[in-house]
Amino acid sequence: MAIATDTARGAPGRHATRDGVLLFLGALAAFASYDAFAKQMLMTQAPGMVNLGRYVTIVTMSLVLLLRHMRARPGGPMPWRQPHQGLLWLRSFMLATVATSFMTALVYMPLAESTALYFTAPLFMVMLSPWLLGEKVGRVQWTAVALGFAGMLLVVRPGGNLPLVGTLSMLLAAVCYAMFQILTRRLSGLIPAPVQFAHMALVCLVVTSVPTLLAPHIPLPSWPMALVLLGGGLVSGCAQLLLLAAFARVSAATLAPLNYIQLLLAVLISTVWFQKPPDGIALAGIALIVAAGVYLAKAGRPSR
Repeated sequence: MAIATDTARGAPGRHATRDGVLLFLGALAAFASYDAFAKQMLMTQAPGMVNLGRYVTIVTMSLVLLLRHMRARPGGPMPWRQPHQGLLWLRSFMLATVATSFMTALVYMPLAESTALYFTAPLFMVMLSPWLLGEKVGRVQWTAVALGFAGMLLVVRPGGNLPLVGTLSMLLAAVCYAMFQILTRRLSGLIPAPVQFAHMALVCLVVTSVPTLLAPHIPLPSWPMALVLLGGGLVSGCAQLLLLAAFARVSAATLAPLNYIQLLLAVLISTVWFQKPPDGIALAGIALIVAAGVYLAKAGRPSR
């Protein structure tokens, strides 16, 4: 999932804006494609195995970026001697929890409803930001939160058909992703992005994959399937790089409303590929979540 953060600097030109938007749309398509790929793989593979293929590839990519960063800035602190280590570890662990919870939820839930619940993360960010960032949340932001959570209730419909374990797992993923984004804001400008990326990738690889590898009852995939899982990880890693390239060209405020294209893609993929279209009430809830997210993005970031 791509939630925009304030990383672009200066006022981009027209061509930079166009290129940034195209890169961002490419990232959203790659994220949606990987989610569909993961849903398909989970029909025969354990969630930890899917995450293993993903993070082996992402770790490799992140280490290449980290080496380039260290060569470009010789004499800087080593990656394991960065300041704010506690926050850095917590940030990485939050994303590892997201990866574990997201894969678990996909085992039990349709792709469209899963993605809709995951997209409540910006609403949790608003709720948590006064306590964790000292930001002032106004009436506009709280209105968006109320609208989005009304949509979430329409999707979930307590007592409805969605399994409880999948619903709770995806909501945990949304909360932890909100925490991940808040910690990313806290660390912005304090720790270089390549260091954060490599740290996150290594922690996610260990947390999501080692328990699966140590479990005796989970078979290892065949070599052809392992290559398929690594290929899926390449798609996920490329999505992350496209996202970084987009943020380097365009402000987060410009890109944030486009995030919900990924949710619409998830609905389309769930309907066409998996033959699991959301019903009318769930679609109404998804529409409310999209409206709340776009309204929140247009309203801007809370003030301090």
